[in-house]
Amino acid sequence: MTHTIPEHKKPPRGLVAGLALLDLRHEWILTLCMVLAIAAVLAPLLILLGLKYGTVETMRERLVEDPVNQEIKPSRTLQLAPEWFETIAARDDVAFITPTILRGSSIVRIMKSGTTRGQALDLLPTGDGDPLILKNGGIIPQAGECVLSYPAAEELGVKLGETITARVTRTRQRKREFVETPLTVTAILNPRADGLPRIYAPLQFVTDVELYREGQAVPERKWAGSHPHPFLSFDGVFVVLGSPLSRIQTRKLTINTGLAEITDLTAEQFKQALGFSLPADHSAYKLVARGNTIQIDSIKRIKNKLRGQSAIILPFVDNASITINEQETIKVIGLSLSPSKTEQLGLPTLPWNRLDADASFAKQAQILLPTTSTLTKPLQASANTLESTISFPIKSVGQTESDYAIVPSELIGTLKTGNQRRILFDEKQNSFLLARASYRGFRLYTRSIDDVPTLYKYFIEQNIDVITQVQEIERVKILDRGLTRIFWLVALVGIIGGIAALIASLYAAVERKKRDIGMLRLMGLSRNAVFGFPIYQGIAIAIMSVIVAFTGYAALASVINLVFAADLRLGEKICFLPEHYFGIAFLGTTGAATMSSLLAAWKTTGID
Repeated sequence: MTHTIPEHKKPPRGLVAGLALLDLRHEWILTLCMVLAIAAVLAPLLILLGLKYGTVETMRERLVEDPVNQEIKPSRTLQLAPEWFETIAARDDVAFITPTILRGSSIVRIMKSGTTRGQALDLLPTGDGDPLILKNGGIIPQAGECVLSYPAAEELGVKLGETITARVTRTRQRKREFVETPLTVTAILNPRADGLPRIYAPLQFVTDVELYREGQAVPERKWAGSHPHPFLSFDGVFVVLGSPLSRIQTRKLTINTGLAEITDLTAEQFKQALGFSLPADHSAYKLVARGNTIQIDSIKRIKNKLRGQSAIILPFVDNASITINEQETIKVIGLSLSPSKTEQLGLPTLPWNRLDADASFAKQAQILLPTTSTLTKPLQASANTLESTISFPIKSVGQTESDYAIVPSELIGTLKTGNQRRILFDEKQNSFLLARASYRGFRLYTRSIDDVPTLYKYFIEQNIDVITQVQEIERVKILDRGLTRIFWLVALVGIIGGIAALIASLYAAVERKKRDIGMLRLMGLSRNAVFGFPIYQGIAIAIMSVIVAFTGYAALASVINLVFAADLRLGEKICFLPEHYFGIAFLGTTGAATMSSLLAAWKTTGID
């Protein structure tokens, strides 16, 4: 009789896992001890990590919330061109930048309506996107509006929406003058924003105040004063004399005059340069500055050196040209001579007479067109300047036999200055005016506090000394790094201890249950099946430990936050962890438990 040995059937799904959990419940005291042991390691780590994260984030949030920590300002007076501000504003790490004016020009007296006495406040410019205003309960002021710091509002006794009067004073020609303008208070800043009594207004108003304090007029506000007319600049001068100069005389013309080179001109070269012939028996010289321009002072020095020689001084600008009516670009030469000098050169009398450094625009804007010109009136001229093309009206006052159009020397001198400094033509004043050449400082805010050190380093490399809160920011970063090191040091010791305890516990459990596991093998469970027995137990212990640790963390964190609540702002917590940290802790603990149970699992494979 033949007996057939029955084949081992595959155990039902989840049988080993169920047996592992039942075994843990059976030895519930040992299981509880193991769970509490691991939770005792994990909970303090969570508390320590929560304190580290909460403390650093609280300090960081306070830095981030206060725009003062993102502010960068110069420590001394600077000379900064408008182009510099455009370059800095284009940087990704800059949130806001605006020019500032000299502190001496920024003091204005602010008076509450109905009073004659006021407070002297520091006037600062602001503009769209100013974080100091927007993050402290304010709105950006527009024309005729302002924002007050909290101390300023307290000193003035002013409330939101009231109208105040700003008085700007100056001393001009030994006379004390002042102007007044009304401003509406659109916001009063949070006390933390600014501890000094200050007033914030649009940049245009601030620069107008500076111009007035410097004695200049502000026509848009009907503030009287002088006008910043452009000075005259030339590339050099032509000198025409009845007799040639000696070598010593020519040498003297280059000493202390701003002119570096002198060249004898032939009659042909003279005509090519000026468009008319050199008178017979006359000598001509060309004096030029080397890599620079000359002003009226240099021309006066040349005249003094040639006194008594009936010299004719002709300032010139190389390749001077203007465009008429946007149609034709013509070469022009500048001549401003008295009738006696034009007669000496064999030229007709000029309508505008001799050179005058203070000539009005009416004198400058004249032209003698060549007889061959077909341009029709009225004439509108334009010329290229430093940043753009400037357009202005010009009056045709006759014709000339010269090869080139003739304009007053003052006009080409003004346009030459426009190649070095920003000038503009003001239609209301009918005059050329010098635009602002530079600003004396700036207010800058970075996009985040992390950008402050980068910009600080950039400005130092540019030889611009700045004031920042970089030390405070670095202090938080150092604290963060230090706490991180401490956490990982403690965590490493705790994790190693927890893993060792779990390995020992599971291994000991397998040793105790050799007989029971052997019975499972006799009942038909394969080695692979019993291999998972301690692994399932390790994972179960880890999950229960994590739940206990999370509960302990939540309770203790609440107590810590309650104890320090008096020192914290609304919504701040000194012990806090983001949600994803709990997921990381759960996965890390179960992963460590799984790895720890492998030794015990391997031990089960040797049990028959």
